[in-house]
Amino acid sequence: MHHPDDRRPGARAFAPRALAGIAALLLLALLPLPALAATAVQTGDHALPHLNGADLSVFWVIPFAGILLSIAIMPLVAPNLWHHHFGKISAGWAIVFMVPFALTYGVPLAVYELLHVALLEYIPFIVLLTALFTVAGGVRLKGSLVGTPIVNTMTLLLGTALASFMGTTGAAMLLIRPLMRANEHRRHKVHTIVFFIFLVANIGGSLTPLGDPPLFLGFLKGVSFFWPTTHLFLPMLLVASILLAVYFALDTWYHSREPGPAPLVDGTVEPLSLEGKVNLLLLLGIMGSVLLSGVWHPGTFTIYHVEVPWESLASQILLLTITYLSLKLTSAHSRRLNGFTWGPIVEVAKLFAAIFLTIIPAIAILRAGTEGALGAVIQAVNADGQPVPAMYFWATGVLSSFLDNAPTYLIFFNTAGGDAVHLMTDLAVTLTAISCGAVFMGANTYIGNAPNFMVKAIAEERGIRMPSFFGYMAWSCLFLVPLFALVTWVFFV
Repeated sequence: MHHPDDRRPGARAFAPRALAGIAALLLLALLPLPALAATAVQTGDHALPHLNGADLSVFWVIPFAGILLSIAIMPLVAPNLWHHHFGKISAGWAIVFMVPFALTYGVPLAVYELLHVALLEYIPFIVLLTALFTVAGGVRLKGSLVGTPIVNTMTLLLGTALASFMGTTGAAMLLIRPLMRANEHRRHKVHTIVFFIFLVANIGGSLTPLGDPPLFLGFLKGVSFFWPTTHLFLPMLLVASILLAVYFALDTWYHSREPGPAPLVDGTVEPLSLEGKVNLLLLLGIMGSVLLSGVWHPGTFTIYHVEVPWESLASQILLLTITYLSLKLTSAHSRRLNGFTWGPIVEVAKLFAAIFLTIIPAIAILRAGTEGALGAVIQAVNADGQPVPAMYFWATGVLSSFLDNAPTYLIFFNTAGGDAVHLMTDLAVTLTAISCGAVFMGANTYIGNAPNFMVKAIAEERGIRMPSFFGYMAWSCLFLVPLFALVTWVFFV
């Protein structure tokens, strides 16, 4: 059996290359771009480049649909091709979008959109994920933890509770490896990973802006830090409680079908202990870095019309420093015993680069509101000029399942008026619906939230045959969609 990194030649060198590459990009961000500036001067365009979503047809969404279908279908029909060349395929779809876009709307606008998504969205996204992936991967739980139904359920409960305070990605990366090791002796493991994605990688991040990016955007827009804690607690409690109960019953049934008890080395039980504890302090540093970008606003600097907040740059430098410290302070041997490899983050980095780029026209069309090609979606969430919370919940949720849930949240936040004070008071039910839709329904697909795909990749590296893209959606349709219908009836009708 090949080592996971053997099929991804660039994975082994990812850490030094990624840290150096991202640091170089951040350094370049501080330098002037004379070639681009000259282009703007030559075209006489000193104003902010602007992509009007109302001018875009739905055909511009084809490259985005292409990368999604590639992720969904190619691992099934051409697994060897996909595993060896998924980066090239992703780059191909990005080119299919960017070249026609530049030819149609001009190079200056294409460069602006590329820089905008890279500097404000993709680089912060991948820097944060790399930091969480590296730091959480340095924490190793030692001891005889056996994956019984009660142990597995308590682990999911712990992860669900942690997700709101250290982020869904942080909680998922911290607990997924100990959970998989505890269940190595189990024949049936897929259901545990799927429910882990449901709860820890998504629904658990409902209670604070640190939990999930949509809520952090709301915080930046003026929503009080603890507003989600009070207003999303009951919906989260309902969904999480039912999912944990269903999981316990399902895991108990699967456990009863196991061929025998879990083997213990020499018949002894090794006490539980943690290795790499310094990474727990570094996790707190990551939380502080994220919070810093929300409370400290020293201004912006401009790169070819793109306004980049200084706090975003400072946060990314801190996160890169924390990543470097984690690599230096954690034993490489401990990481190997923890099953830590760079393959999953390499896969996420390459695939989501194409997703972030090809998603540009879809988000622009939605931002155009009723004037865009998807205006019917925007119109459907209001009736007689008043918001319909149930429609906001499902519209935000369904789009968040396939698009980036953070800008989707922002689109419907603005559709509902965009006034944080008004939304937190008179339209509190509507804001709750938008927030729940963005956070909860990110669990519907592998791409609905970044940790979903990371958990899948880590599980597959450990030899767990995870469901396909559509296979996973069958799980979410079976277990999540009825719950979301119940949430609609209880809270939003």
